[in-house]
Amino acid sequence: MADKKVLIVYAHQSTGSFNAAAKDATETVLTTQGCKVEVSDLYAMAFKASATAEDITGEVKDAEHFQYGEETMLAWKEGRLSADITEEHRKLSEAEVVIFQFPMYWFTVPAIMKGWMDRVLTLGFAYTSEKRYSQGIFKDKKAMLSFTTGSHESMFSANGINGDMNVTLWPLQNGILHYCGFQVLAPQIFWAPPHIPSEARESMLEAWRTRLQGLLGETPLTFTPSDSFDGGRGFQLKEDVQDKHAANEFGLSVGIHLGKPLPPNSQIKAGV
Repeated sequence: MADKKVLIVYAHQSTGSFNAAAKDATETVLTTQGCKVEVSDLYAMAFKASATAEDITGEVKDAEHFQYGEETMLAWKEGRLSADITEEHRKLSEAEVVIFQFPMYWFTVPAIMKGWMDRVLTLGFAYTSEKRYSQGIFKDKKAMLSFTTGSHESMFSANGINGDMNVTLWPLQNGILHYCGFQVLAPQIFWAPPHIPSEARESMLEAWRTRLQGLLGETPLTFTPSDSFDGGRGFQLKEDVQDKHAANEFGLSVGIHLGKPLPPNSQIKAGV
């Protein structure tokens, strides 16, 4: 792990928070192992969350029908993106591992972190219609979510009131991280730290420190390869792939479930 470059994208307002403690643990353990760790502390940076024409220096191509993706791709190619996006591009280009540390807000990332994703994962730089999913631009990089919840684990189960956490994570892990090609490591979920004793919180952090020791050697989560889909048929699963899995008890993934039960914990544990 020596000399690996790690980027932590961090979103919490308080230095006294559990998220801050988790971020600090990540930085300390990985630095001790010889990694070079950079942190984008989004609140401290007052990072702009809204994707607007202000992200482009100079004239836009079509102000009347402004299309953020197309305009920022052109600006990226011409070196005309705003300085804050360009700096995050540098960090992301250098990083071999990206860890998103955040409290779960409304079943997803906080707005400031979603803004980082909207603005930094620029069309052309992070993905194209040809280079996505398993053929994605960042296929040689790893990424993962590390987050706290307000609800206990039982509430995010398949028969819990919040529903299955695997379903909750699918849009983030498949629709953003894997879409850009990242190898997605299993998430680190800190269940309901505000509602447990301090000793239990410390145990959670210790378990995370232990996991960090071997994090970069972990097997990523499994996603259906891009070449399993037929671009000539609207990117439907190829018939031979469907036939191959016809007798399986479970679907391929949370989203590509083929009308079958979801594979258990496929967005939480690797190798399932």
